[in-house]
Amino acid sequence: MISFLDLKGINAQYREELIQACTKVIDSGWYIQGSEYKEFEKEFAGYCGTKYAIGVANGLDALILILRAYKELGVMKEGDEIIVPSNTYIASILAISENNLVPVLVEPDINTYLLDPAKIEEKITSKTKAILPVHLYGQTCQMDKINKIAEKYNLKVIEDSAQSHGAYFGDKRSGNLGDASGFSFYPGKNLGALGDGGAVTTNDEELANSIRALANYGSHKKYENLYKGVNSRLDEIQAAILRVKLRYLDEETSRRRAIAGYYLQNIKNENIILPNLADEESHVWHLFVIRTKNRDGLQKYLLENDIQTLIHYPLAPHRQVAYKEWNHKEYPLSEQIHNEVLSLPISGIQSIQDTKTIVDVINDFE
Repeated sequence: MISFLDLKGINAQYREELIQACTKVIDSGWYIQGSEYKEFEKEFAGYCGTKYAIGVANGLDALILILRAYKELGVMKEGDEIIVPSNTYIASILAISENNLVPVLVEPDINTYLLDPAKIEEKITSKTKAILPVHLYGQTCQMDKINKIAEKYNLKVIEDSAQSHGAYFGDKRSGNLGDASGFSFYPGKNLGALGDGGAVTTNDEELANSIRALANYGSHKKYENLYKGVNSRLDEIQAAILRVKLRYLDEETSRRRAIAGYYLQNIKNENIILPNLADEESHVWHLFVIRTKNRDGLQKYLLENDIQTLIHYPLAPHRQVAYKEWNHKEYPLSEQIHNEVLSLPISGIQSIQDTKTIVDVINDFE
């Protein structure tokens, strides 16, 4: 069986270094917000090209805390609107709802599956306070156009970079393309921890300070609380693990790009729609997502041939029970995408032979 993602194998590459990193934390006697946490924040900020990185508990919290901080700073208030893609993973939208803000769904570009800048302005109202572009599947959105719209209407730009660690737009990386960005280090991400983890990146000192306090019980100084905060801190051991894996991230990305390149060059089945690539540096291939009218048939056929695939995502956010107030609405492009997409195996340890097998099987599908 060719597995969709061999996390055990991915982490086995760095086993000795990971053990050493964990041992160092265990022996230090300091397990929350210690030196590994602080060093990872510096290193990740440097990697993204931002002044600040704040380690938090997970990617959803990263987005929640950005919006919460903007509320505490008076930039937003309950009932304000945030523009977000209609075909994203639900976490992007949950972060908005959690802050009693209003998600305004905008359809994607059917060719890239990314937020379509041409459809944003018609959704802007007097209550709109931010645009939340999602770099879905590992490819950066058209940030020049999005930032231009944001500047015109005095809006914040909050990147959802949960799937785009290291991706460029122009000469800047994901995480440094707007006012703030939320990252996830869920184990399956390109930069994955051995548990949950997340981070916020920004160049805004006031925002960074507010987020850091909010994530630490609302406190800048022990036992003194500025806000009604939460406990959302990146664990010390996870920070140590991420420091090891960050050193290899660009190398892993190169291997992912090689596999994606093989897929793009060799999948010839006329019933398959391949990903649309703006340029090589803009995509880190967190997922390699194809589209086909007979998605379920293809997935079944691949499984019968010992190839595991996944669907990202089978149900659009506006069709979820959690957002039953939207169930009657129509977002036809999002629904088409959710009905047709299929994610093929891709990782930094996938062999060319396995990749060739996948391609050959797909090309024989009728």
